[in-house]
Amino acid sequence: MNVIDHVRDMAAAGLHSNVRIISSLLLTMSNNNPELFSPSQKYQLLVYHADALFHDKEYRNAGCKYRMALQQKKILSKTSKVRPSTGGTASSLQSQSLPSEIEVKYKIAECYTILKLDRDAIAVLDGIPSRQRTPKINMMLANLYRKAGQERSAVTSYKEVLRQCPLALDAIIGLLSLSVKGAEVASMTMDVIQSIPNLEWLSVWIKAYAFIHAGDNLRAINTICTLEKKSLLRDNVDLLVSLADLYFRAGDTKNSILKFEQAQMLDPYLIKGMDVYGYLMAREGHLEDVEVLGGRLFNISDQHAEPWVISGCHSFYSKRYSRALYLGAKAIQLNSNSVQALLLKGAALRNMGRVQEAIIHFREAMRLAPCRLDCYEGLIDCYLASNGIREAMGMANNIYKTLGANAQTLTILATVCLEDPMTQEKAKTLLDKALAQRPDYIKAVVKKAELLSREQKYDEGIALLRHALVDQSDCVLHRMLGDFLVAVNDYQEAMDQYSIALSLDPNDQKSLEGMQKMEKEESPTEATVEEDGDDMEGSGEDGDLEGSDSEAAQWADQEQWFGMQ
Repeated sequence: MNVIDHVRDMAAAGLHSNVRIISSLLLTMSNNNPELFSPSQKYQLLVYHADALFHDKEYRNAGCKYRMALQQKKILSKTSKVRPSTGGTASSLQSQSLPSEIEVKYKIAECYTILKLDRDAIAVLDGIPSRQRTPKINMMLANLYRKAGQERSAVTSYKEVLRQCPLALDAIIGLLSLSVKGAEVASMTMDVIQSIPNLEWLSVWIKAYAFIHAGDNLRAINTICTLEKKSLLRDNVDLLVSLADLYFRAGDTKNSILKFEQAQMLDPYLIKGMDVYGYLMAREGHLEDVEVLGGRLFNISDQHAEPWVISGCHSFYSKRYSRALYLGAKAIQLNSNSVQALLLKGAALRNMGRVQEAIIHFREAMRLAPCRLDCYEGLIDCYLASNGIREAMGMANNIYKTLGANAQTLTILATVCLEDPMTQEKAKTLLDKALAQRPDYIKAVVKKAELLSREQKYDEGIALLRHALVDQSDCVLHRMLGDFLVAVNDYQEAMDQYSIALSLDPNDQKSLEGMQKMEKEESPTEATVEEDGDDMEGSGEDGDLEGSDSEAAQWADQEQWFGMQ
């Protein structure tokens, strides 16, 4: 047994730090005396050393050593003569199984992918003949092709994965996301479904994800519910997270939060989907719960985007936009495909007045998740903020035509129509259609209430909001009802509605302003005294503001450090 055998055994045993040290020393010896090791031995040393570097996350160095190993392999293939080596015979060297050249190329591609050098990764994997590509090579290629917009090549690679591994469900999702028909994908798994017992659910699972990627949220929800209710798949965390995400996409916040909480209870270490859950909780005003959730996820892993997004949502809804921007950028660094991170950063940029930068992030989110309406809503908000009503109208019409006339698309189109006095009547018709489909859809209720307020139809607005609040409680709806009640001089109930709104979201500034305005009108003398008292305590508030500016400057510096300016 020679020294290379010892290095190989240590590598197989996972002693990476030991392999790194000894292989480095032996390679230096080889450089100083090329006759000391044969080409095959040097090839092995380079591969084992590169593997150790890869394990230590030194991906550039690892990629360099892997490429050196491939160069050494070319020398080895050109000569059949085996040089004498220390501690071994030619016959024993020839009998050794050398590290796979295909595996080395895959490792190089992995390094490139981690370093975000996708074109280089594709070039390396494309250089492997099709017949020699393993399922994991085809899977990596498929994902890289899809990211690069080479959809036909991605479909071919995903299908090759399924040909070799018909239960590769992520490959199935990849095909469905590229608009391959569900029936065609199901046919590729039919043999394994029929030959293995208790797999009859798989065809229904494929059907559900076909609906998801077609943007048909309601049919997807119904299909997954039938799966989730089956005894063998009851309480499956992945299905619950998918269901929660679908409810979120359909605008059903209550059921979405319920399913996320159910999934969390089953798996306290769950990370997937928690960024959406954190966003919903922050949007609903439960900032303390969001803070706790973010801290818990950081303890599980700070190498995933989700905890950074959750903390960013906490900052965003606390109106600390500079910090939210930094946290969103950090999340994108960890996962450039995180839609929620892109939306967070886009929203922070928009609220900081950097609308053109925000548009770039919303567009990227839209490319990654073409069936998520919140990506389009963010982009439309940016267009409206920059007086681009024509662009906003074009986008809204495109969504309406592509995804059909459902409550959400009707409301989006109506939102844009409300910005133009010439299309107010059209907005009213669209909102009526949306509410006819889903009377409980909060965004449609809010926009209809805004329209009624403009028309000073306060009694209609009160009736609309009361009806919407029968089966749900929402801060914005309670606050708007308070505004309408003030308009009809019902001050006592208006005060009650503002109080309810603030109990749901203590940070809702508009409810607080409405309540303070009413208090001043009811008791102007007391209000004057309170104002004087506030002036006397002003120094404390100034201190808070100064701290806020200081913190904004601190996070702005960190933005520059992470190359976000």
